[in-house]
Amino acid sequence: MLELVEALNFWFWFGLGFLLLAAEVFGTGGYFLWVGIAAIVVGVIKWLVPEFSWQWQLLVFAILSVVTALGWWRFLKVNPQSTEQPLLNQRGQQHVGRITTLVDAVSSGRGRVRLDDSYWQVSGEEMPAGTQVKVVGIDNLVLKVERVST
Repeated sequence: MLELVEALNFWFWFGLGFLLLAAEVFGTGGYFLWVGIAAIVVGVIKWLVPEFSWQWQLLVFAILSVVTALGWWRFLKVNPQSTEQPLLNQRGQQHVGRITTLVDAVSSGRGRVRLDDSYWQVSGEEMPAGTQVKVVGIDNLVLKVERVST
C-alpha cells in the first residue's frame, strides 16, 4: 500500500482534479470545484518539482482543499445568491395571495380550487362552491384560504 502512495505522480493529481471538476457538474455547490483545483495545483507542483514527497503532496492537498472550501463557504455567506424567481420550486408558495373561486365547497374544513391547470385541496372555514377565496398560506400540499370580502 505504501508503494502506491509513494508512487503518486502528477498524472494522479491531474486525474483526480479533473474527476472532481467533472463531479461538480452534478451540483455540489462549488466545493468539488475547489478541491479539484487543489488537486490540479498539487499536480502542477509535482510536475515542476519531481522530488516533491508524497507526505508534502497530501499535506498541500489537504490544506488547499480546506482553505479553498472554507473560502468558498465564506464567499457564499457574505454574497448570498439571489434569483429572480425565489419560489420557482415551491409551487404552493407561488399561489399565496392569489384570489380564485372554490370548485368544491369547503366542508369539514376541506374543499378544492383550480389554479392555472391544477386542482388544489384547500382548508378553511365552511364555504359553498363558487365562493371567491384568497390563498393565505400553505400546509404541506393543502392551501389555506379565506373568504374574500366583497
